[in-house]
Amino acid sequence: MSEIPLYVQEMLDTHPCYNEKAHKSFARMHLPIAPRCNIQCNYCNRKYDCMNESRPGVTSEVLSPEDAIYKIRLIKEKIPQLSVIGIAGPGDPLANEETFTTLEMVKKEFPELTLCLSTNGLNLPRSVERLKSLGVKFVTVTINAVDPEIGAKMYDFAIWNGKVLRGKDAAEQLLKNQLQGIKMCTDAGILVKANIVMVPTVNADHIPEIAKKVKELGAYIVNIIPLIPVPGTKFEKMPAPTPEQRKMLQDLCEGDIRQMRHCRFCRADAIGMLDDDRSAEFAHITCGAREAPQGGPVGIQLEGATKHRVAVATSDGKNVDQHFGQTKEFWLFDVRDGKLTPAGKVRTDPFLEESMFGPRHRNKIEGMVAALIGSDIVLTSGFGEKAEAEIRARGMHPYKKEGPVEEAVLCAVRDLFVKRADIFE
Repeated sequence: MSEIPLYVQEMLDTHPCYNEKAHKSFARMHLPIAPRCNIQCNYCNRKYDCMNESRPGVTSEVLSPEDAIYKIRLIKEKIPQLSVIGIAGPGDPLANEETFTTLEMVKKEFPELTLCLSTNGLNLPRSVERLKSLGVKFVTVTINAVDPEIGAKMYDFAIWNGKVLRGKDAAEQLLKNQLQGIKMCTDAGILVKANIVMVPTVNADHIPEIAKKVKELGAYIVNIIPLIPVPGTKFEKMPAPTPEQRKMLQDLCEGDIRQMRHCRFCRADAIGMLDDDRSAEFAHITCGAREAPQGGPVGIQLEGATKHRVAVATSDGKNVDQHFGQTKEFWLFDVRDGKLTPAGKVRTDPFLEESMFGPRHRNKIEGMVAALIGSDIVLTSGFGEKAEAEIRARGMHPYKKEGPVEEAVLCAVRDLFVKRADIFE
């Protein structure tokens, strides 16, 4: 793209992510309406309902398109500087049809707001025309390699046309689509930002080559994002780059393409100014809330249509009566609007044959916890320190209480909410 169209330049002036001068005067709102993803990056663990983390891919809720529109109405009243509506996950927006439904609804009701989207690029070529017709003017593509050999180290797998691709095959298909998609966007008058996750010893030395390539394709700006070693990922033990290492790369690449230096590594539900994220204040405000909150951060108390899954250590489905390490099967319950719905069972009895101490015991605890992944809360009559730590490390909330299941489950859900809210008092 040799020149930026005037109408895009005008929107660029009010886009806090693409324009550093704008980020202190204009606000953005990310809509977490896209939970599904079509690739697995080795640095990504998309924990759901994790308000105490600020990193891409994390959200406290997943909204329906209708909830998203309802929430925009409220946010516009509270934050008049709102200028940009973005969709950045928590999965890949282009792997979720809800993305297009939401964009259409936003365009219709809020034509004055700029539409923005972030993607891994796998589905970008087949989506560009739809995005253009819906009025999307800014697209961010996360591209971590332009060499499939390096890309194979960054990604675990990709799902393309119903097939699971791994290793170099996955990296080649992803790269092909990313390059094609970026070029198609720029040809269509859509401004492109390239995000690059910087992983020392893997792709850091390769980043200048990526910057040159995306510039050739017409990208407007590059954002070098430092690796955040996240528990539960293949890169959890990788060293994060230092600020100086990142700055050196930015300085080196700036000769080829603009560098974004004011990134705040936003969550998928970020709201407000880049330097003053207010997502916690407005968490769980959905159509189910019925009324807009009046003053203060009371919005976080409105759970709306949020659903929690609770794994319960019970012998009969009626009472919480088992210690974590002695539970043969956990009963699962979904909790929504204060109502419990049975959601199946998870057997853990094979693990009970392991010894009570030593390496085999550690393997037992890790295996039991892994079997419960997908739950938000693990509710038992008691935990050992190892089990409790492992549950927290896997992004779940351990809660200890004996007594009737319904009473204990509702107490556990309430406790989870209080602990989140305490962080932001």
